Amino acid sequence: MDMTVQSMSQTTKQPAPPHFFDPFSAFLSYLVPGLGQIYQGRVTKGLLFFFGLYTLFFYGMWMGQWKNVWIPHVQSLPEVNVFGYKLEGILKSLSYRPQFIAQFWIGIAAWPAIIQYIDHDPNKDRNSYFGKYQLAPSEHELNLIQRKSSKRWDLGWVLTVIAGVLNLLVIYDALSGPMVRDVTNPTHHSFTDSEVLSG
Repeated sequence: MDMTVQSMSQTTKQPAPPHFFDPFSAFLSYLVPGLGQIYQGRVTKGLLFFFGLYTLFFYGMWMGQWKNVWIPHVQSLPEVNVFGYKLEGILKSLSYRPQFIAQFWIGIAAWPAIIQYIDHDPNKDRNSYFGKYQLAPSEHELNLIQRKSSKRWDLGWVLTVIAGVLNLLVIYDALSGPMVRDVTNPTHHSFTDSEVLSG
């Protein structure tokens, strides 16, 4: 009898909820690496992403003397054609500085470069909000930096590009949500001796 009761006493668990996409958390992780994971309750993982990617990004900027994240102004440069299509505006600028396509994905840390590009005034050498931070350097400045810094400047922008690309993976991780989820509303039912006998 005891074995019968034990075999019929069971805990029924509802299946884990299906995998779902979480666009809001993904957007948070785009703004600040790891923020989406923290919002989802994965605090340790989020902090690891935050400190790891920001350290990589800003260390790369430091190596480049804070002059390796920017969007150039290319109005006076030769035109660029891709498959017969003439690139204009931001597309032409990015064709001359494709590194920013990857740097963009680090989120708000790269937004000053966008603001500097939009708010560009050829009669001023600095922005009202950010000064020269992430402002496109002149050709003379670039030549001077590259002569004095050896390969450090190039390595610096490589690190910022890697940080941006890695944050794409962080964004995808937040979009997909946690792989393991808690079981929701488990119900426990134990059969009593009377239920066994009546059954």
